[in-house]
Amino acid sequence: MNESTTKTTKHFTGSASLAALGVQLRQLDVFGPIRKTVQIAQKAVKHTPIDKLHDAFISILAGAHGLVEINTRLRNDPGLQNAFGRTRCAEQSVVQETLDRCTAENVHQMEQAMDTIYRQHSQGYEHNYARDWHILDVDMSGLPCGRKAAFESPGYFAKQRNRRGRQLGRVLSTCYEEVVLDRLFDGKTQLSRARLSLMEAAERTLDLDERKRARTVVRIDAGGGSVDDVNWLLSRGYQVHCKDYSSSRVQRLLQSVQDWIDDPKVQGRQVGWVRLPAAEYVRPEQRIAVRCRKANGQWGMGVLVSTLSRRGAGFDPARGCARCRSGHGEAFLRVLV
Repeated sequence: MNESTTKTTKHFTGSASLAALGVQLRQLDVFGPIRKTVQIAQKAVKHTPIDKLHDAFISILAGAHGLVEINTRLRNDPGLQNAFGRTRCAEQSVVQETLDRCTAENVHQMEQAMDTIYRQHSQGYEHNYARDWHILDVDMSGLPCGRKAAFESPGYFAKQRNRRGRQLGRVLSTCYEEVVLDRLFDGKTQLSRARLSLMEAAERTLDLDERKRARTVVRIDAGGGSVDDVNWLLSRGYQVHCKDYSSSRVQRLLQSVQDWIDDPKVQGRQVGWVRLPAAEYVRPEQRIAVRCRKANGQWGMGVLVSTLSRRGAGFDPARGCARCRSGHGEAFLRVLV
């Protein structure tokens, strides 16, 4: 009788949980849209440009802080490579060369691929707008970096004076805890300048038509709360919940508050209705003044601008959306009742 033998190759890795994730990502073909869309003009010798992007991606998941760690975190771990469908790994300098060859067109292609991946696998894209509100948070995060990094410049970085770096702008689908998209800006760019491009990109990614925009709540910090910023969102049909940008206007608006109400959840914080009409906005707004007692005894003050109303818009700010009940309106919006 003929004898048949089956050769089995065993792979061992110290990143077993990540390897399991790699198997799942490979089965879902999450990297597929990148292979189809991103075309980097570089000749393939041992590895294609997309293979090298894949190696960089795996290394980031493995905790690498820089491409130099590809050699230690991934190249010496064939088990992890195999879990993601790679039979071998490119050397870190070769991966860096591929990234250096990327152009602005390649960046645009990657953004298109990421939009496709988000639409295929996210909960935010499948949100039921007829059933519930879709809440989007728009904000910026400072990323300190060295002088040789792209887009680096002096800028504001929390608790780090005289630092250089970049700003990462993000749009989050809050109820689903998903990053809809992110964009990189130079260190000087603030939310007031980045908000328009971020929201326009979010509209494309989420396919936000007029009906969906009317059921979308956009939350922005004071940096994106200027009159022009708010009016752009209102003219597009969004529901808005943000802080007023102008400190001088806040001082004037607080003088119109007749009754201050203590916040039962935060000691020392009070809220009250702004009585002055919001004539500067293209749609009706409600404005709520907030003041908190500082350690030095003075008041820290702000004004919330919101289209949300428990009675009018059918949104319960004290509870938040029906899906996550996270209290998106904060406790001070109890005055809406």
